[in-house]
Amino acid sequence: MACGAASVDAAEPADGTRLPPPVRELIDGAGVPSRHVGLMVQAVEGRSQPLAALNAETSFQLASTAKVVTSLAALDLLGPQYRWRTSAYLTGPLNEGRLLGDLVIVGGGNAQLRSADLQEWFERMREAGLREVWGDIVLDRLAFSLSARDHASTPEPTPSRPHHARPDAFTLDEGVLRVTVRSTASRLARGVTPAEVSLWPPLAGVSVVKALGGRGCSVWATSNVDGQQPRLMVRGQWGPGCGERELLLSPLSQAEFSARAVEGLWRASGGRLKGRVLDRNRARPGDDAWPSAGRAAPRLFMVHQSEPLPAVIRDINKSSDNLGARHLMLSLDGGFPDRAATLAGARARLETWLRHQGLTPGDDIALDTGSGLSHDERGKPRALVQLLRQAWVSQQARAFVDSLPVAGIDGTLAHRMTSGAARGMAFLKTGTLLDTRALAGYVRGYSGRTYAVAALVNHPQAQRATPALDALIEWLVRNG
Repeated sequence: MACGAASVDAAEPADGTRLPPPVRELIDGAGVPSRHVGLMVQAVEGRSQPLAALNAETSFQLASTAKVVTSLAALDLLGPQYRWRTSAYLTGPLNEGRLLGDLVIVGGGNAQLRSADLQEWFERMREAGLREVWGDIVLDRLAFSLSARDHASTPEPTPSRPHHARPDAFTLDEGVLRVTVRSTASRLARGVTPAEVSLWPPLAGVSVVKALGGRGCSVWATSNVDGQQPRLMVRGQWGPGCGERELLLSPLSQAEFSARAVEGLWRASGGRLKGRVLDRNRARPGDDAWPSAGRAAPRLFMVHQSEPLPAVIRDINKSSDNLGARHLMLSLDGGFPDRAATLAGARARLETWLRHQGLTPGDDIALDTGSGLSHDERGKPRALVQLLRQAWVSQQARAFVDSLPVAGIDGTLAHRMTSGAARGMAFLKTGTLLDTRALAGYVRGYSGRTYAVAALVNHPQAQRATPALDALIEWLVRNG
């Protein structure tokens, strides 16, 4: 996998179709025409011919199997010790716990930053002597330089679809608010049962309006962001026997969500703030224009580091985290983090890496945002298998394989292939769009041999093919 390094000897690309009769039967019964199915199966070691191949030189939409390519490139180009850094700067003197200036928090692109992490970080700041900010808390999110054109191929984020959130150099909880509705034992007059509603993270300035009865167990939340004070409405019926339910939504823009959460978490950690939480356009630390005129030169106060890259990639692939993958892609920009990452810079470096793997960018594999959300992210089954075979003998093989969902065990495969031969024997990234179903990764056969697999279905009724894809993996375990 390393650039310029020797790789596994590649077998000659498959000429046309190569399908054992049982596999042919599975494809014919998949519920979609075979021309819409791409397949390649090949042992990870040696020069053996593919065990199965169908349309292996045809380009298919990858869906989330695009994350395989992004992950392998990141492990190679960034290295296993790579971490994302969120930095805190002080623009004034710190005197007896009081900061006579601004606390500037510079986002470094950590998509895994959680409210619990931030609250703990704020508590460490208090232990280090920062208890009151007499100026503002300023959020700097300029580590990513993106335009509307960079998002043109991906779905618009909506309050009910948090998995469509867009990259942001300072994102918190990926912009997702957790609303917990919990039954209480007390009763109000006229038989109405109250329920407790709590928010995580706490959002400063957001009011919660409850309209809950006690005669059922159905509840939902909506947001109203008109005006200066956003409101969260929680409606439905939630009686004393309903227990607890967690609702997820993205009620605010990423910038506003982060600002309100930072203020709420700062105060919850015991900190005091005289000013506001602001989002400013300003240059990066060290640039002449940073901070704005009239402010003291900033000094680094404290740094929060993400988990190492393998742990982050594991989270991305197990759960198919789109935002994490998009951040990972942007981090491939050769100038990042010393200068702001651009999607064009990340794509250029990824294309160079693909060439070092013996692939043709744009023809063999084409990535857009690195997550698979875009229909422009396409690849040939043969090219995916070539990457997977080369990754198998790389220094980062274990980190990559460990990141993949395991059939019947965890991640996006936890509820698939739960009782057959493939359980615990297949390590596969899944891919799902309305018109795409895909699997890519490794399968260990009863023979002891391991195979690289890429199976892609592009069709308006692609979901019909899911049982056939699972049956293919089961067959490979038994017969590979």
